[in-house]
Amino acid sequence: MTQAAGSRHGETLFRLVESEPDTGATEAPAPAAALPPESAVDPALAPRRELLRTDPTSLAIEARDAVLHYPLGAYSRGSLKSSLLSLFGSRDNNPQTRFVDALRGLNFQIRFGERVALIGHNGSGKSSLLRALAGIYPLASGELRVVGRIGALLDVSLGFESEATGRENIYYRGMTMGYSRAQLKKVEAEIVDFAGLGEFIDLPVRTYSAGMYVRLGFAISTQISPEILLVDEVFGAGDAAFAKQAVARMMKVVQSSGIFVIATHDLHLVETVCQRVIWLNSGEIVRDGPPSYVIPEYKSFMAGEA
Repeated sequence: MTQAAGSRHGETLFRLVESEPDTGATEAPAPAAALPPESAVDPALAPRRELLRTDPTSLAIEARDAVLHYPLGAYSRGSLKSSLLSLFGSRDNNPQTRFVDALRGLNFQIRFGERVALIGHNGSGKSSLLRALAGIYPLASGELRVVGRIGALLDVSLGFESEATGRENIYYRGMTMGYSRAQLKKVEAEIVDFAGLGEFIDLPVRTYSAGMYVRLGFAISTQISPEILLVDEVFGAGDAAFAKQAVARMMKVVQSSGIFVIATHDLHLVETVCQRVIWLNSGEIVRDGPPSYVIPEYKSFMAGEA
């Protein structure tokens, strides 16, 4: 299954994209092995984010001059205010939409088996990059190439049927990710056990706390290990016991030749779990390297801003 960027993924932030089953690795951040020629790319896919068939030496993720814009202003196309005013005859015949640069010409490569943390203050571009990798946000320019099945845990408040029970949502969410009911039936008990919600598993998820959303969403997204797991700062809503379980499961994903990318402010988690850190500021990469190199500089920078 392949999906082009900018399609209907805004409907849910837990999603899975499947590529051809081939996997591979190269050294990073050394130059990548040659990517397949453009003729090898399915022409039905969006040109700026492509899911590629690859040989065993190819990278799993590569960004080339990736740029992402957000529209600003009350009169941006589709805004509620502009729609209401147009009903009363107030229309700007020459609307000027302004944009803010969320990502500015990013270049990086990630190989299979890497555990990568995205750090930076709020608004630095961490979450935007994760959503671009997941295919939710289309690029304005540049390229973003991804190879592998993607499991994304990006917003614990979205992606559930609020009136359905936690148990029912295992199937709703799992089938959205591309798994059959039969596959999910086999792992239902394990998901329920990992989530640890007790009798709440059979209550509507609208009754759940943020921590319960985290537990259930993470359990579903990682039960059948994706090749690429994207996580956006979810552990703050869970307790210490859950965080320990989650770290163990993330390590299992990586050990099965997957990629783990997390956007977080928890530097201790970064030092414990990740082998590489990408520090973002105003949509640009400031540093990219091991935690022992990047984190001390980041701490000094943040202390100077305080």
